Amino acid sequence: DRAGRRKKSSRKKKPQNILKHIVLAVVIVIVVLAVCALGYGFFEMRIEQSGLEIDQQSWSQQSSEGGGQEQWQAEGAPFIDVELLTPNPYSRSQEKTDKITGIVIHYTANPGATAIGNRNYFEGLKDSHETKASSHFVVGIKGEIVQCIPSSEISYASNSRNSDTLSIECCHKDKSGKFTKETYQSLVELVGWLCQRFGLTSEQVIRHYDVTGKNCPKYFVEHEDEWEQFKKDVDVQIAVVEQEVETASQQ
Repeated sequence: DRAGRRKKSSRKKKPQNILKHIVLAVVIVIVVLAVCALGYGFFEMRIEQSGLEIDQQSWSQQSSEGGGQEQWQAEGAPFIDVELLTPNPYSRSQEKTDKITGIVIHYTANPGATAIGNRNYFEGLKDSHETKASSHFVVGIKGEIVQCIPSSEISYASNSRNSDTLSIECCHKDKSGKFTKETYQSLVELVGWLCQRFGLTSEQVIRHYDVTGKNCPKYFVEHEDEWEQFKKDVDVQIAVVEQEVETASQQ
């Protein structure tokens, strides 16, 4: 009788043991999957970080080959705060430009916005997917200049001329779109330097309006005389830069 009871007890335990093993196996599988998911997430993050590091290294190499910030300033460039966008399909596709044959001037149409604020808006498009937009440079109300896109890559600013032009967005204080003295001066210096660097004349500096008919930059579209004066000031700046380049080459 005791032997019979032991056999019955043993039969009862077998299903329980099988169930325990199944539960244990399921737990192990869940843990393994969780570890794999965490590992994949970490791997993706490292790839993104690596890509950003490579991009920054590439920029440093380009700067070094082109003389760098100090050399640029010795050759007539204003100070440029390089804050390149993270590569993404909405604001920095990394598509290469054709030969640069022009510079397009824009205004932000967002009174009171800052240069870095506009740059950060472009950066945010990689997450919001709101639209495709960016600019090579943004000039702020206080004259600060932020670079968002390398000059070797297209920006999403000038429609049919994206492929062969550099774009410059300009901040402004009010709805008139008129630039502050600081913005205007930095814009003249930046455009003059870029013209000299890419072998352009002031006639190859155009408004967004000249590409699409859009009222941009508003003040220069509505005040043609001011636009013509701006190009004259750019001509003067090109001559200044050419002289500084010649002086720097003799040192």
